[in-house]
Amino acid sequence: MKKRHSYDYGVIGNCAFTAHVGLDTNISWMCWPRFDSSFIFGGMLDNEKGGEFSILPNSSKWSTDQYYIDNTNVLCTEIHSDSGTYRVTDFTPRFHQMDRYFKPLMLIRKIERISGAPNILVKCQPKGDYGNIVPEPSIGSNHIRFLGLESHVRLTTNISLSHILNEEAFVLNETKYLVLTWGPPLEASLMETCETFLTKTVQYWRNWIKTANISNFHQKHAIRSALALKIHQYEDTGAIVAATTTSLPESPGSTRNWDYRFCWMRDTFYTLNAFNNIGHFEELEQYFHYILNTTLEETERYQPLYSVTGEKILTEKTLDLKGYKDNVPVRVGNDAYTHIQNDVYGQVLISLLPLYNDKRFVFDERFNSIELIYKTLKMIEKTFDEKDAGLWEFRNLAQHHCYTYLFHWAGSSAAIQIARALKDEKIGELATKLKKKSAAMIEKCYVGNKKGYSQAVRVDRMDASTLQLIMMNYLSPESDKAKDHLKALEKELHAGDGLFYRYKHTDDFGEPETTFLICAFWYVEALACTGRMEDAINYFENLCSYSNHVGLLSEDVKATDGSMWGNFPQAYSHVGLLNASSRIARKLDKPNFLN
Repeated sequence: MKKRHSYDYGVIGNCAFTAHVGLDTNISWMCWPRFDSSFIFGGMLDNEKGGEFSILPNSSKWSTDQYYIDNTNVLCTEIHSDSGTYRVTDFTPRFHQMDRYFKPLMLIRKIERISGAPNILVKCQPKGDYGNIVPEPSIGSNHIRFLGLESHVRLTTNISLSHILNEEAFVLNETKYLVLTWGPPLEASLMETCETFLTKTVQYWRNWIKTANISNFHQKHAIRSALALKIHQYEDTGAIVAATTTSLPESPGSTRNWDYRFCWMRDTFYTLNAFNNIGHFEELEQYFHYILNTTLEETERYQPLYSVTGEKILTEKTLDLKGYKDNVPVRVGNDAYTHIQNDVYGQVLISLLPLYNDKRFVFDERFNSIELIYKTLKMIEKTFDEKDAGLWEFRNLAQHHCYTYLFHWAGSSAAIQIARALKDEKIGELATKLKKKSAAMIEKCYVGNKKGYSQAVRVDRMDASTLQLIMMNYLSPESDKAKDHLKALEKELHAGDGLFYRYKHTDDFGEPETTFLICAFWYVEALACTGRMEDAINYFENLCSYSNHVGLLSEDVKATDGSMWGNFPQAYSHVGLLNASSRIARKLDKPNFLN
């Protein structure tokens, strides 16, 4: 078996930006000032044009350990060399201050000696415009300004500025701090501020986890998934991105290299469900604001995705970069925004449902809710007979997808409940009619000789998205039809050990080479729903083993060798883990002392 490919990064963030920290201490990916801005460090995609921010021994022989401080998004990397051992603690400040969250565009790195007399070398070489701008460093009293970028970028430190600019090694005989800022610089006491921010940030994350309702079933993995998912939210607008990276290939040489730094409306249902499962509502309310703001003015149709600030035009282009492990093209933007993906309407309705039927929310009539719900239902009606690209965003294949009609059915079901809350007969009548029509279309996807539902009307190929028929109770989980459908999917798409292909047919990029982790977790949920608990638990545990050294999940896994591929970390995958663990815990329904 080939050596397993893994993404050897921990990821930190504060709901304003994230940074990928390699085992080699390098900040290999970090975009400022937004998730979808140019990288300021992008060595992950080009080790020359991507710049560098590393803290390494002045030695060719060293080893490293990396871990998170328990129940936080604060990352520690310990470096062991002949001259000594030291620890780099990386974090982005986040805590409650003055009735709001303090989440500056600020990266803090604390370097402390553990043993010996470590001889280390610090490099800080930010870039702009995806590597096309090389800023000029300018020395201040205790800082370095990087001139030529879109905003003021400053490195404030108690390390000799000459050592950094001249890339000269020095002995680490006291704790050092590095604070990189975008915009307003750090003007306060360096050591005191860094230590205070670290303490407050650790406490914030630990308090956030304490208020999460996470069951004892594989709690460690669920906690890490919750923490990872949280930092994919762009809190300024409430958007949640699919991933904070671009162009990490779904498989080597596949050219399936996509920019995922945007907010897919489809993810609302899954993400809201995950946050609801762990009892967090602040994130739900932020996301609701985003959904409302991005859909309120749309009159013809909703796009599948928008930028984190709700921008509609996300033109896809190719950059002149080497690519991750020489995988090209490197893309920014995503032309999927032009696609017809009609499942989005049902997902918007389901996402809005808690505003009306969950008594933990106090309904707010600041927006014309009746108009919004009715408009979304009318979009289902208007587009009902259209073929679409489906959730897998086929670029050269339009079909009547089973998954689309499932969400028409589910969205109409949600609208019926909303109509009752609003006492609006017009919405109720339209939703009831659309629910019935949607069910009829789903049944057209049933393939008798397979005893299962296919990807689309008048095709017989299977698609993992139809696992949702069971999870969403279109098919009663106890029924023979649900169990037969699950077996039909297993026969064609199960890659073994719980891994699941999205589909196996050839698309516009060939036949998929890797399995999709969210599908694997859907499979686990479907197993639990149909009572196959032993399989569900065994496969869940195996899927957790495909995380990296700090518990983060990629988008794809290659079944032949367990390699991680696709954008990383993938919010979808962590949503899948959270939802699957919650589903299994509910089905087990054991008291804590028996777990």
